[in-house]
Amino acid sequence: MHRFANPARFLRLAKPLTPALFWTGLLLAIGACLWGLFAVPTERLMGDTVKIMFVHVPAAWLGMGGWMGIAIASLVQLIWRHPLAGVAARAIAVPGATFAAICLLTGSIWGRPTWGTWWVWDGRLTSMLVLFFLYLGYIALANASSEKGDTSRVAAVFGIIGAVNIPIINRSVIWWESQHQKASITLGGSSIDGAYLAPLFVAVAGFSLLFGALVLMRMRAALAEMRIDARMRRMADD
Repeated sequence: MHRFANPARFLRLAKPLTPALFWTGLLLAIGACLWGLFAVPTERLMGDTVKIMFVHVPAAWLGMGGWMGIAIASLVQLIWRHPLAGVAARAIAVPGATFAAICLLTGSIWGRPTWGTWWVWDGRLTSMLVLFFLYLGYIALANASSEKGDTSRVAAVFGIIGAVNIPIINRSVIWWESQHQKASITLGGSSIDGAYLAPLFVAVAGFSLLFGALVLMRMRAALAEMRIDARMRRMADD
């Protein structure tokens, strides 16, 4: 892990990896959405609205996965003082919040014809909305930090504590009565038909690669800003 503590060494890896992740992810995500839109059969009960899943499910997973990334990076920052951990946590926040928002938006669009309403205050939807607000709070705390490109200890602690919401989102459909369907994919297998499952996995892979590319872009931008700030301070001291 500490091999990439040196920003120059990290940038040498991130520079070629960023476009590779971005273009591969974009092709996979677009391909999966087109596959799901035109090649997947209409579902018996939900009709064509089920095809929203090829955006909604990856967005939900990445919204939750993004916060777990923030929590892990925050732990590394606080315990091991890794110099890039805070940069990584901050870089994850905006893409994570974006995917959480996409999850909420597509879920509402899916819910309108399925449930007859845009929103219900059940456990899954409410805890996902809480996650989105946690992202906004984390972004505000990180931006308030005096450490350019890094995150304050307060933001790091907030990132760790906020991870408590992730298992709540995951188990909400089991713990409480919910209009949201139960988990369709678990460690024990999947209840989704193969015609839907294959493009869904491709969509998850594609959007995940895009997420990784966005995080690397933001980390590179933050490191560049830190380098410029350091140079300007040196010039001011001369």
